[in-house]
Amino acid sequence: MAVNSRELAGSLRTWRDRVSPADAGLSTGPRRRVPGLRRQEVAELAGLSVEYLARLEQGRAGQPSDAVLASLARVLRLSDQERAHLFRLAGQAEPLSGQIKRHVTPSVQRILDRLTDTPVTVVDASWQCVLSNAMGYALTGDTTRLPHREQNLAWTTFMNAPTRYVRTDEEERLLRLEVVADLREAWVRYPQDAMLRELIADLRSVSPAFVELWEQRVPPQPTPVTRTFLHPDLGTITLECDILTVRDSDLRLLVYTAAPGSEAAGQLDLLATIGLQRLT
Repeated sequence: MAVNSRELAGSLRTWRDRVSPADAGLSTGPRRRVPGLRRQEVAELAGLSVEYLARLEQGRAGQPSDAVLASLARVLRLSDQERAHLFRLAGQAEPLSGQIKRHVTPSVQRILDRLTDTPVTVVDASWQCVLSNAMGYALTGDTTRLPHREQNLAWTTFMNAPTRYVRTDEEERLLRLEVVADLREAWVRYPQDAMLRELIADLRSVSPAFVELWEQRVPPQPTPVTRTFLHPDLGTITLECDILTVRDSDLRLLVYTAAPGSEAAGQLDLLATIGLQRLT
């Protein structure tokens, strides 16, 4: 498929002008000269260089990758129809029905924006961390700085990768059962999803424990109601974890809360104050 560079450039500029700084959680400031987001702001939020985004908006960048398009669709808060249009303009195939729907819709983004005092992490059907709100990153650490594979909770679980999520041996056993059951269900539902199939193949090649459970075809597992994190400044924090599914999507929201007046509630209040900054 050919890239419609001129139309792609114009659409990106139009969509950027449509998103207000407040919608993106940015300061509006008195000296803003653009109606929406600045080019630099979109680039930072999407994990792109300003120079590359400038070339895209000027029709000089060639064909962007699927990952770039997905990031731009999220930052620009595109609807499903607009996202499909973006992929077509960029000469990329639209996501098929046999692939996991990872698009963060504007409504999901609004939920994250408004839950400013509650940690929320968005994962897809393969346990890939798609996005967190500010409190979510403050709780778990800034996972966006990790390599792509290490942002997958299934991978970190079986590879014993460093994480703030701590658990007993029994909790570890139950988590592994839950992960494998979820991945096998996703594998059946999304046979066309390359990222999912690569994840499963990689896990099978490096983790005998994963292979053993995979071959057992374990049934769906109940989700633990609490999760414990070891924060570098606040110490151990045990929170209730509710997993909310998004209608017509393959996204799940991991929402962490604490009972009012509890020690954990006080820790969440302090976490909201310090954010990603380290205490000294």
